[in-house]
Amino acid sequence: MSEASKTFANEFVAYLNEATTAFHAVDASRRRLIAAGFQPLNERDSWTIANGGKYFFTRNDTSIFAFTVGENANEDSIAFTALGAHTDSPCLKIKPVATVNKSNALMINTQPYGGGLWHTWFDRDLGIAGRAIIRGEDGSIQQKLFQINDPIARIPNLAIHLTAGAEREHFAPNLQEHGKALLSMDPDFLNLSATEEEKDASGGRIHPGLLRMVAAHLDIPSSTIEDLEMQLIDLQPSTIGGAKQEFIYSGRLDNLCSAYQCLRAVADIAPSVEPSTVKIAMLFDHEEVGSNSCQGAGSSMFIDTLKRIHESLFGTSSSTSFMRSLRRSFVVSADMAHGLHPNYQAKHDASMAPLINQGMVIKHNANQRYATNALSATVFRRAAKMEGIPVQEFTVRADSGCGSTIGPIIATLSGILTVDCGTPQFSMHSIREMMGSTDAHTGYAHLAAVLKHHPTLCATLN
Repeated sequence: MSEASKTFANEFVAYLNEATTAFHAVDASRRRLIAAGFQPLNERDSWTIANGGKYFFTRNDTSIFAFTVGENANEDSIAFTALGAHTDSPCLKIKPVATVNKSNALMINTQPYGGGLWHTWFDRDLGIAGRAIIRGEDGSIQQKLFQINDPIARIPNLAIHLTAGAEREHFAPNLQEHGKALLSMDPDFLNLSATEEEKDASGGRIHPGLLRMVAAHLDIPSSTIEDLEMQLIDLQPSTIGGAKQEFIYSGRLDNLCSAYQCLRAVADIAPSVEPSTVKIAMLFDHEEVGSNSCQGAGSSMFIDTLKRIHESLFGTSSSTSFMRSLRRSFVVSADMAHGLHPNYQAKHDASMAPLINQGMVIKHNANQRYATNALSATVFRRAAKMEGIPVQEFTVRADSGCGSTIGPIIATLSGILTVDCGTPQFSMHSIREMMGSTDAHTGYAHLAAVLKHHPTLCATLN
């Protein structure tokens, strides 16, 4: 592994260990953008955008857009080069009524988010993280992120002696009955009573013991917490492993790997490179559940942002110039891919089976589960070739179903030429996934190559 790959992998692992929820992923991204000289924008305000500038904004603290404006961007030649990914991952979220009492045990009231390999969440040391909605001293609505890294929760398996053979062969827990996490069996903790102030603030939805744990972590009075948006988190840190340090082991690689690659590519490529373009990293929420939300890729967030940038630079005089700019633009939808699993080789089409640490994967699907076509794939391949970067191809078996990404959604909403791609991994949607450590940097370099070369490549398209 090269020094550049080793450094990038270590920096990515540090990001993963901060980004335990979509909230924390956006916060970790925000801090890195500020350190790189990006200026924060607010969607409520008018925007003043200048050539050579670097900007970002967030929505709901779970989606974040960062963009740079080319130094020579003008109305007749401007193009948008957008790299898209998502901040959310399958997890066990906590219901608004956060706990229930079962057989003198206080259980965390969970619900599945997305399509997880839920059996991997059993018998793990779990913490809690999320967002607290707080009443300010002036009555304002405020929010703070929190993360409890103590092993306060666990979903215990049923002993082998109490399960039937069929249950052991096909472990399929009923998440309503069997997916709740054990928080406490201590009678004093279970029997805690909420104060009138706590009841008034949170409506009694959150057990006072749990409420006070979060308040203590935030160093605020528990009576100021009006609501909590929480999920369980795995406490095992992300790390680099393998006999030659060739793997990264972590939760949420799908899709924080792509998110970090997109973010770094836009942050690292100077506005002077391809100076007629606006380079964008767009990290959406809610991809794992369909993208249909105000901060998801199914919203108007992407196209509205392009319009605001165009209008801030050139005014509102010509809508046709904006539409022309879309025809010069290019979108990369980056979402993790399925690497060839050595124990399950038959699950792949042998002619298109991506290997770990062999570069990014172009995703194809005849039924438009991916947005790739021959033109967008050629642009993506040529960008890699210009930088000496390997690239792989993937299509599911003809007898297999296919997942989807934000790619078809963005292409539909904007009409922009789009390619779907991703870094190969194993154990997708497990609480603990794995990928190649070299691939982290290779994917970043490939996305950076698109930012460098897209306008030149697309100028040759007829």
